[in-house]
Amino acid sequence: MNHFLSDPRFAGITPFENKIWLSSPTMHGDEQRWVDEAIRTNWVSTVGANINEVEKQIASNVGCRYAVGLSAGTAALHLAVRLAGEQLYGQARPNAGTLSGHRVFCSDMTFDATVNPVAYEDGEAVFIDTEYDTWNMDPRALEKAFELYPDTRLVVLAHLYGTPAKMDEIRAICKAHSALIVEDAAESLGATYKGQQTGTLGDYNCISFNGNKIITGSSGGMFLTDSKEDADKVRKWSTQSREAAPWYQHEELGYNYRMSNIVAGVVRGQIPYLDEHIVQKKAIYERYREGLRDLPISMNPYDVENSVPNFWLSCLLINPEAMCPQVRSDSEALYIHESGKSCPTEILEALAAFNAEGRPIWKPMHLQPIYRSHPFITASGTGRAQTNAYIPGASADVGADIFHRGLCLPSDNKMTPSEQDKVIEIIQRCFL
Repeated sequence: MNHFLSDPRFAGITPFENKIWLSSPTMHGDEQRWVDEAIRTNWVSTVGANINEVEKQIASNVGCRYAVGLSAGTAALHLAVRLAGEQLYGQARPNAGTLSGHRVFCSDMTFDATVNPVAYEDGEAVFIDTEYDTWNMDPRALEKAFELYPDTRLVVLAHLYGTPAKMDEIRAICKAHSALIVEDAAESLGATYKGQQTGTLGDYNCISFNGNKIITGSSGGMFLTDSKEDADKVRKWSTQSREAAPWYQHEELGYNYRMSNIVAGVVRGQIPYLDEHIVQKKAIYERYREGLRDLPISMNPYDVENSVPNFWLSCLLINPEAMCPQVRSDSEALYIHESGKSCPTEILEALAAFNAEGRPIWKPMHLQPIYRSHPFITASGTGRAQTNAYIPGASADVGADIFHRGLCLPSDNKMTPSEQDKVIEIIQRCFL
């Protein structure tokens, strides 16, 4: 990658003195106050004022009745999937998951934490292709999936990079097929769809406070619901399913998934800054869109009429005709530069050479070695990519195409406009 420093195309550009991150935590000082209080009062485990207050504030901010603080967004997703499976199919047999023997339709282009809980509960994930309008689950592919597997009753859906999916269409399809929705809003806290916050759009809803999210607890997540029964069930499961007895009584499977009062203290200090972070992230998105407007690229899209993203990550997609040759194995990528063209591999390597962090788009789940044998459904029917390159006129495998041509840009809200201008210039020179 260091050859970029001597490449004539990048003459005059010097590496950033301090690394420009993809999306790092932004602390404000209030976090320390609540963590210190937890330590001072000796409430450092999985009960305490911070947990109580964070659950109350998040529920109020998002617009649901109950929030349950958990150790990670993945924990929230696991318990949501388990709860859905129990409602649909009854309690699991001993040592079996609630989805044992059942298929679940899942977002394809996402982080594997979205879909792994299906495996935890012994279900079979069936991956639903992406659409270009929002980079989320394609309602047409979902409808096709129900035609192929009409007995399926659960859909796990993620809002990619903070952009809401086409929820009206997806919910209508699910309602017609008596299916429930687990909503993964890990990346989209603060985003809205038709005025309603993500995290309230499914039957079971989850958010994350991982270190790179729009607000963070260093870790942590939440299950969100309007059902007291569901909230109580998740809270019980997350504390090893302890029964109301003078001793440790256990009558069903439980987990060590409760949020700690220290992590909750960090989240408590972050909550007041959520709107500020969204404003900063949107400004980054708009500066990229303006600064890259003359290149053969487009920014990650959203439904301007119906949704307001939280702009967690800014991404770009290179036009098909402007892609230089690029190939990827499971662990390596190669490209050949052509004048006037570029590719994600070249841009990411150039950014890294100048001390800035970008990343590839999420690799679709149906292309992951662990899930390659699972069904994959496109808008035109069942299909599996023969190549991850763009095929003009092809309707199948939108997710593989976006993965092939797209990348995530440095989106840290501590990046200054002048630093972002330099990132933009590096990207522009990749196309020379």
